Amino acid sequence: MDQDEGLMAVDNIVTQFNTYEDFLDSQITTVDLYYLEDESLARQLVELGYRGTGEIVKRRDFEARKMAIEIARLAERTQKKTLTSSGKDLKDNFLKALAAREEDNRNGKVSSVIFIRDKNSHGQEVSGYIDYAHRLKTEDFEVYFNGKRKLLPKPTDLSFYNWESHIAVCNSSPNYQVIADNPEGLLFKYKRDRKILNVDPKAPPGDNSTRIPIQTELYIQAIIFDHISRRKT
Repeated sequence: MDQDEGLMAVDNIVTQFNTYEDFLDSQITTVDLYYLEDESLARQLVELGYRGTGEIVKRRDFEARKMAIEIARLAERTQKKTLTSSGKDLKDNFLKALAAREEDNRNGKVSSVIFIRDKNSHGQEVSGYIDYAHRLKTEDFEVYFNGKRKLLPKPTDLSFYNWESHIAVCNSSPNYQVIADNPEGLLFKYKRDRKILNVDPKAPPGDNSTRIPIQTELYIQAIIFDHISRRKT
């Protein structure tokens, strides 16, 4: 039996029995109990491989696989719960674009930077760059996907500019380092692979990055930059 077949056999046993003791009991015959007259001893003999009617599985292997399967199940359940765009009737292209990227930004496959230019609740024009993955971790996007609120840049995002008050702010995030004093303009360095994302529309966005303008009725202007990290984790 090769390694894959052995692992499959253990998985079949783990999913069939709730506890290791249940598995041991399934290997004990009535004849064993008749001669040994001790259920605990019979279990020990099965565990050691001296008795039993089927596959020998060590306690540590059983419990390790049991835990691994349970962790995978919980992770899958959590992932489904955290996809706030699931089941939403999204009309605008911008929200559809966010929804298409939500899962990959949550699991780290893609890192998206969102540029938005629009008017805030005071009628002031604002613009800025948003670390989508970071916002997903720190905010409930339900209000954005169900249309109750518009996603707008904040003074805590990668960059923020108020065109009326001329307030300009830059902040590094857990994913990006802001390079603001660059002659070529604003740059973002992705911390995982240290690649540079150039948001200048006249320049290439950089290695493993794409610049996608979004046709949207919600905002004056919206652009999404997608970066795929090539660094092995």
